[in-house]
Amino acid sequence: MKSLLLATALTAAAGMASAAAEKYVLDASHSQVLFSYNHLGFSTTYGMFSGFEGEIMFDQEDPSASSVTVSMPVMSMFTGWEKREGHFMSDDFFGAEEGDMITFASTAIDVTGDNTATITGDLTMNDVTKSVTLDAVLNQTGDHPQAGKPWAGFDATTTVLRSDFGLGAFAPYVSDEVEIVISIEAMKAE
Repeated sequence: MKSLLLATALTAAAGMASAAAEKYVLDASHSQVLFSYNHLGFSTTYGMFSGFEGEIMFDQEDPSASSVTVSMPVMSMFTGWEKREGHFMSDDFFGAEEGDMITFASTAIDVTGDNTATITGDLTMNDVTKSVTLDAVLNQTGDHPQAGKPWAGFDATTTVLRSDFGLGAFAPYVSDEVEIVISIEAMKAE
């Protein structure tokens, strides 16, 4: 009987803990993923993804119990130069077709400070999934002054090796390391 009571109490506690996380959806108009790489030692070249979808299950009391999932169409990449975008979509890199996605799903969040954490998760790109770790900062939470509902903003950084995802063409002349900077806003779901 004691074990049944303990199991019931643990199940109820687990349900209460998960109930503390609230669903937030990304504000696509204010969420960007920027990437940069070294081009032949002469310059740093930049690109961006924006207008993508995702959700955060955000537990403000226990951020380590939070989670994040994001998906963005490969073909939504913007580099500022149409021919470069076309080259990235070619067989030299993504061999992208309409509907191909880049996804990220967190697997662990480790709180490192009052507003910082490392977020480990599975990044899937070019049909390859690898674990990556993001250094994240909670910028702010509070009611959005125009929308009048709870909002949250986060920044994060990481570095990946593009060759890990089958995208290593022209390395090392074009750097294998790609620096990623993420800035997102998310609104509490209705």
